[in-house]
Amino acid sequence: MRAMITAITRRFGPEVPALVGFLAVVVAIFGLAAPRFLSLANFDSMAFQLPELGLLTLAMLVPIISGGLNLAIIYTANIAGLTLAWVLLQFGGAEAGPGAFVLGVAAALLVGAAAGAVMGLVIAHIGAHPILVSLAMMIFLRGLGEFLTRGGDISGFPSYLAPIGHGSVLGLPVPMLIFLVAALVWHVMLTRTRHGFAVYMIGSNIRAAAYSGLHTRRTLTLIYTLSGVLCAVAGILMLTRFNSVRVGHGEALLLITVLACFLGGVDPFGGFGRVLPVVLALVILQVLSSGLNLLGANQHLSTAVWGLFLIGVMILRWVAGKVGQGRKRKDL
Repeated sequence: MRAMITAITRRFGPEVPALVGFLAVVVAIFGLAAPRFLSLANFDSMAFQLPELGLLTLAMLVPIISGGLNLAIIYTANIAGLTLAWVLLQFGGAEAGPGAFVLGVAAALLVGAAAGAVMGLVIAHIGAHPILVSLAMMIFLRGLGEFLTRGGDISGFPSYLAPIGHGSVLGLPVPMLIFLVAALVWHVMLTRTRHGFAVYMIGSNIRAAAYSGLHTRRTLTLIYTLSGVLCAVAGILMLTRFNSVRVGHGEALLLITVLACFLGGVDPFGGFGRVLPVVLALVILQVLSSGLNLLGANQHLSTAVWGLFLIGVMILRWVAGKVGQGRKRKDL
């Protein structure tokens, strides 16, 4: 058993066994407190709810590993969804054919990539701080979206979009399949590609990365471009799930994506982070939210619990760090 835990820790990170153990405890507690929690219907509901937050968290993950931040993820997703909606409306709205949807998806992905690329270019070539650049982009996209929609919703899309947001394949929700594919791609990118290696190097020490011959400007631009593309995927998924688009949808998820990254062991200063622990952190947050909801707790209480949870994690890490330092001193 110990050998298996050691192997998992080496391959996927030291956070994984602890997160799996905590998840098991939380599931057991809610399973006893709320009989409906362990029902197939509840798990199915969680599987439909998690992907939206999951995609946005992956879009936040790589910028954080690189030592930056992307505060524009929500509005990048919104503007990409608006782009798809506009294309569909131009081809008849509810009567638009599959070809219009394909064209709209391509346009939405292009808009998301463009928003990310602009941020990446400014960060890489001007040297502006990622927080300021992404904040400026967030304000711009929000204002643009409000101007285009006048603060209202856009709805009335083809019925064939429903299976993307609400359908299942072999019992697994389509949104969850999309999220799992994105997580796998992100894992491979970070662990098996030169770009992933450059991301970690830049997050650890961007000057050392430049001196070692890595093209830091190109890497930074690509980091935010890919983040924008994944935001666009999230925006497309939002449209298919809710059959409408509204600027500001998912605003409350911004800080939760940061919470999920830190809970998953991502270093807030950059240089370290893995996909699997972050996925487990997302599952834990979804379980907490669903469990509290079944117990009749207010939705705002779930947000408060998430915040307290993050504080608890930080305290535990501090204690673990002190214990580790003590052991090293004894060994010396």
